[in-house]
Amino acid sequence: MFQSKVSGVQVLGKVVGDQADILTPEALTFVAKLHRLFNPTRKQLLQAREDRYRGIQAGDSLDFLPETAHIRNNLTWRAAAPAPGLVDRRVEITGPVDRKMVINALNSAARTFMADFEDSSSPTWFNLVDGQINMRDAVRRTIAFTNAQGKEYKLRTDGKLATLIVRPRGWHMEEAHLLVDGERCSASIFDFALYFFHNAKASVAAGFGPYFYLPKIEHYLEARLWNDIFNVAQDELAVPRGTIRATVLIETIVAAFQMDEIIYELRDHSSGLNCGRWDYIFSVIKKFRHDPRFILPDRADVTMKSPFMDAYVRLLIKTCHLRGVHAMGGMAAQIPIKNDAAANQAAMDKVRADKRREVLAGHDGTWVAHPALVTIALEEFDQKMTSSNQFHIRREEVQVQAADLLNTNIEGGKITEAGVRGNISVGLIYMANWLNGSGCVPIHNLMEDAATAEISRSQLYQWVRHAARTADGTVITPEYAAKVLHEEAAKLDAKTHPTLDLAVKFMGSQMTGTRYDDFLTTLCYDSIVKVDGSPSKL
Repeated sequence: MFQSKVSGVQVLGKVVGDQADILTPEALTFVAKLHRLFNPTRKQLLQAREDRYRGIQAGDSLDFLPETAHIRNNLTWRAAAPAPGLVDRRVEITGPVDRKMVINALNSAARTFMADFEDSSSPTWFNLVDGQINMRDAVRRTIAFTNAQGKEYKLRTDGKLATLIVRPRGWHMEEAHLLVDGERCSASIFDFALYFFHNAKASVAAGFGPYFYLPKIEHYLEARLWNDIFNVAQDELAVPRGTIRATVLIETIVAAFQMDEIIYELRDHSSGLNCGRWDYIFSVIKKFRHDPRFILPDRADVTMKSPFMDAYVRLLIKTCHLRGVHAMGGMAAQIPIKNDAAANQAAMDKVRADKRREVLAGHDGTWVAHPALVTIALEEFDQKMTSSNQFHIRREEVQVQAADLLNTNIEGGKITEAGVRGNISVGLIYMANWLNGSGCVPIHNLMEDAATAEISRSQLYQWVRHAARTADGTVITPEYAAKVLHEEAAKLDAKTHPTLDLAVKFMGSQMTGTRYDDFLTTLCYDSIVKVDGSPSKL
């Protein structure tokens, strides 16, 4: 077993090759310091999430907070000016941190690349530590890769590499392979601290800086915790305060009521907000899963034109531009469809229409999941956004009330058997791949990550719990859901999906209308934990 040589720190995962260069005593000391300082607050904030949900269950309503009205009503304060490499973010590509994908994303012609330790990565110990190696090499422009067939991947040399942004895991996750004083390290702190320790100064020397995306935030106090961590981290490494920049994903319904407050807490480090649309839909289902008034139709019917989605987008753009930061659009999950030109054209037309809607709404940039979509997104933003951003489009006419953010009435939306089967199929295939080490999975011509799989399992819980009916009148009972689950599982090849049985077990546990785990990732995580020298749990 790897010896950390740091008091109170145990590394339980197997360390191979260059991974020891990431897990140095100095780096682990830095991780441990941040964990010891801030993990108690993290735990308190997670408990506050649970308390908040219990209040919603008991009848509390979500609304803009009266105690922070002075922040919202003060129209004079602004966040930090855009940092180098973040002025023009018209197209951002996202993806996991494996070596080939990092190279392809940096070369893609997108303005920035969000390297994702969160929803598009399966957090196996190897993936995480190897991902940190890839980040180190990407910052220093030394990253290269040769595949089994001898094909070489290298960075372009024309100076047009995407600016690197890193997304650590959310506050709810813990890193089981690293113990600090006998407790699991905060996964957020683990991912952030290792990247910052090894790359803060090198990224500034390369012409950009240590930039981050912050996921799953539910309250402005969670943003304050990140800001406190940023300040201590910068002080510890003698990096000037304000060097860090962070874009917060507004992907929870609670955070939608606190956009000003979140920017304010991070104002010296803020680089804007992002419409994390898939997680946002998941969050709405999750927070109101007990309430039949919030039953949503098939995922395909929940579009950006849905009232609650449209309201949140308009409010986000207005808020960001008032405060002088980027209002980033959402993910296009489509991928090229081979051997079907008509289907591929239809998919690309959807991407084009989505990006046109975003740029006309006033967004400053957008997300894509595949390099082939970069050109389409660039064409739409280049045509309509002739400046580096659209901060000057203030959307002052927008007036969004609490009722608008909570309006889930979707005209014409239906629950169908195809929707039930689609959710089960996506959930099963994604979960089986995640358990096998892959967190970014092409399914049914879409690039699925944990966020879209969360919608699938949460809708199934919601429909079963409230005995929802499909359009043809079928009641979605636990028995019906279990029957469809086994029918869909039978269509999958166990050799292709060696963890299929475990995926069926986990998926089935969420479809009875009783048990509901906070996150798919926490539901499955212990099954991918492998202590060095012990047998895998899979």
